[in-house]
Amino acid sequence: MYLPTRHRQQDPLAMRALIREHALGMLVTHDGALPDADHLPFEFADGGAQGLGILRAHVARANPLWRRAGQQVLAVFRGPAAYVPPDQQEKLATGGRVVPTWDYHVVHVHGRLRAIEEPGWLLDLLHGQTQHHEAGLAHPWSVADAPPAYIDGMLKAIVGIEIAIERIEGKWKGAPTA
Repeated sequence: MYLPTRHRQQDPLAMRALIREHALGMLVTHDGALPDADHLPFEFADGGAQGLGILRAHVARANPLWRRAGQQVLAVFRGPAAYVPPDQQEKLATGGRVVPTWDYHVVHVHGRLRAIEEPGWLLDLLHGQTQHHEAGLAHPWSVADAPPAYIDGMLKAIVGIEIAIERIEGKWKGAPTA
């Protein structure tokens, strides 16, 4: 990502907050011939080999993404963004030498993909993600609300993925209002 110094986000807490608030990330892998992108809701966890954190998600077993374990991958999280028209005052003051732009916040996460098929790990992930996303609802759903046999079947139909973060970059261009 092109990252001028003035737009570089240096605060790891701000980048983690963006990931937690905008959990649907775009995971870029390579299928052998072309780049491929999957859009997945991620969970951010502290830890990892370098202490930068870990991203966790799951995919359908039918999705070939998990078979790319071992690949270096890129996960992209986009926060607020907004079109910025030229300011009329600035336009007058500069003789019209202004252009529109786009303000946005984005985080890029780099790491190696790992696939996890262990049912206990998957169940913990599902409980954590569900509790996080259902927390603000009047009648939150819980994994325990579904019949155990159904959940057992669903666990066989998914594979967990994990990315220990090796590098994280944030770009805060302007102050988006959206």
